[in-house]
Amino acid sequence: MIGDKVIRDKVTARYRPGVSHQARQAQRTLPPQEMLCEFLLSMVKTRSPEQTLSAFQQLFIEYNLPDPAYLEALTEMLLANQEEDFRNLLRRACYILINNWDMARCHSAIHRLIQAFDNPILQEESDAQLLGHLRGWLRNFIASQDFAELRLLTARYEDRGNGHWSRRYTSYLLAPQYANPENPLEQRQVAQKLSQELKDKFKFDLAMYTARSESVHATPKLLANPTSLGDEVLRLIKKVVTKRGSYSYPSVAKLFLQQTANQSYQTFKKSLLQYLFFGVAPDDFAQELRQELSHKLTDLYSSQHDQPINEAILLRTANRLVEYLTIDRTGEPSPLFLRLSSQKNPLVLVILLLKLTLICRNVKTQLEISVATLVQYYESYAEDECAWVIQFLELLNIVMTIYSENVEYNLVNMQNQDSIRHLKVDLTHHRIFSRQKESSEHSAGLHPELLNAVLNS
Repeated sequence: MIGDKVIRDKVTARYRPGVSHQARQAQRTLPPQEMLCEFLLSMVKTRSPEQTLSAFQQLFIEYNLPDPAYLEALTEMLLANQEEDFRNLLRRACYILINNWDMARCHSAIHRLIQAFDNPILQEESDAQLLGHLRGWLRNFIASQDFAELRLLTARYEDRGNGHWSRRYTSYLLAPQYANPENPLEQRQVAQKLSQELKDKFKFDLAMYTARSESVHATPKLLANPTSLGDEVLRLIKKVVTKRGSYSYPSVAKLFLQQTANQSYQTFKKSLLQYLFFGVAPDDFAQELRQELSHKLTDLYSSQHDQPINEAILLRTANRLVEYLTIDRTGEPSPLFLRLSSQKNPLVLVILLLKLTLICRNVKTQLEISVATLVQYYESYAEDECAWVIQFLELLNIVMTIYSENVEYNLVNMQNQDSIRHLKVDLTHHRIFSRQKESSEHSAGLHPELLNAVLNS
């Protein structure tokens, strides 16, 4: 780290009297932000992670990059007091490095990049005006939502069972990043990739747990439960998977879409309500919930009542229902969500949300954003203070995994080796089996490690 006086001398020499800001700018063909992003992109593609990280730190943390052209570009932003442009540059620069390191599987470099912002030198004041500006801007960036989103990218290094409870739902917390078109492309790409990786890991871990949990050879070391529900998760999966054949959730959803294809929007909304509550136990609360949703739907997009149902209006309607059931546009939990929480039975809510995703695939984005907002709303609560919300999140994670597009869960009766045939069954002697599916809907067989777990059970 060079001293503040040396920095002052270098800047004074570089920006000597007689050389105007406009003249210096005319010497470059790229704006400062693009010039620095191109520099880092070239570094990350041609140099080692260690060399690239060193250049990043010299430029943004130490303000002492040996190449004067790139330091001059940053200095120009400081002289022009362009803090917002600097923050956007820094955010984009981080995601350029992260994206490339992620593709090259240099995950430790991503972790070290985030750690670079913990440098204690950033908390020190400086006599050099420009360096003082830079450190102040960096401190503001570290305190911003932009940096909080960056920190989420270290989730892959964390044990799901450790740390704050909200970390268990990072796959959802990443959704607002990749769904926001105003974010840099690099940020959206890496956020979506990491979210999918976390979902895939949970999917595989859950399949391994269910394969081993009821095995006579199971040991505590092998039984790594990826949920926070304990052994209750097995009973839950069995309960959800008992919906089979023509009564399965996907089958009912497919039939619903076929039967409503030519309906007017007004008629479709009535059919939608029947579909959502088909198979839901008709207790007093379910009836009350149905009436609430009926009231919400009655006047929804009334100008479209005479129009035939189409994918666009279906998506808009599904998005609004997700908001009604989870969190409204103010960022507060919806009244329906709070009333559902008072019933201590989140499975009803989860099944309603599942049914929406089965008839409108694109509503998943809105659902994930809403879940992320719920997590952010409750993350200041201790885990025992929002136990119902966490139970809802766990159930949602499990149910969405069971009905994901490339995995299939089945129950097999271990006494007569026959799959269950009835809706009401004794689940005591049934075991859970899962398998991967190809996009063509044909089975691709079991993952080798999962197959081994089943064969040795």
